[in-house]
Amino acid sequence: MRTLDGEAAGGQFLRTALSLSVLTETSVRIEHVRADRPEPGLKSQHAAAVDVLAAICDADVTGTDVGSTTVTFEPGPISTNHVDVDVGTAGSVALVFDAVLPIAARLTEPLSVTATGGTDVTWSPPLASLTHVKLPLLRRHGVQAAVERDRTGFYPAGGGRATLHLGQSTIAPIDCTCRGDGRGAVVRSIASEGLGDADVADRQATAAVDRLADSGLTVHHSTTTYAETACAGTSILVSLAYEQTRAGFDALGEPGLPAEDVGQRAAEAALAFHEGDAVVDEHMADQLLVFAAIAGGTLVIPRMTEHVETSLALLEEFGLEVHVDDGPGYVQITVHDGLESAALGR
Repeated sequence: MRTLDGEAAGGQFLRTALSLSVLTETSVRIEHVRADRPEPGLKSQHAAAVDVLAAICDADVTGTDVGSTTVTFEPGPISTNHVDVDVGTAGSVALVFDAVLPIAARLTEPLSVTATGGTDVTWSPPLASLTHVKLPLLRRHGVQAAVERDRTGFYPAGGGRATLHLGQSTIAPIDCTCRGDGRGAVVRSIASEGLGDADVADRQATAAVDRLADSGLTVHHSTTTYAETACAGTSILVSLAYEQTRAGFDALGEPGLPAEDVGQRAAEAALAFHEGDAVVDEHMADQLLVFAAIAGGTLVIPRMTEHVETSLALLEEFGLEVHVDDGPGYVQITVHDGLESAALGR
């Protein structure tokens, strides 16, 4: 059993470690899970991710309660084609799916995971980002995946519901070294239907579109949605398309924060990325490293972060060779070779 230290790491470390455990059929013991966070140990979305992966591969697992700081995970063969999980309150649905996506490399038949919880909540990408940014980028590299949203869920009530569909995938090396030509922006704004009278989703979208247009970015279209939800909330996503990559930048509504400010926050983050040289943002890079672990690859990101550093250290724990080059205004990360095909059961 491989012992890993999660003291200085966050939830992505846990998810990547479990994904690699399933992919390589290696048992792991993860100690000090999120130990340096204000609320150490597993939160609801982390516990749900452990439970889902354990159900998929019939794993023997301990330490799955919320608050647990030690998790042991002994994977078995993939043995199911559907899992249904309730994350609880507004725990992130997208982060549960994040742990499952790499398993596509070991599938021999389709798999679906239905999760109930938060679709648009803090400290996680909104479901729209997964649907319109991450999955199209992964499909470029061979991952067969799609998401269906049934309901939207905001903090604190949650109640959102979505299903991830995965197919057997042969993952190609992750090549995120060149953007190619820009193909403009798309703005997607959503708010609970109770905020419709105040035109909150429309005001968010208009503010984002105006800010992007003022800076010369082409906005191809903008959508607004008012959804039936268990509690009030708003979210906006600005997605940027390039010839060879995508990027997404989001913001959530807050009590007392004007809708216009929410829209401008997302637009400003998108513009900062667009004006730089990176091919994927550092948050997406942290999520893509597990796929580079599978097939090898290179990513160019704006800057090194603690999350990326801990993810790279984790890949090295699994025997992968990693190389980092610092450039002017960017960092290039290369994962050499990737896991041997035999480790993926091929």
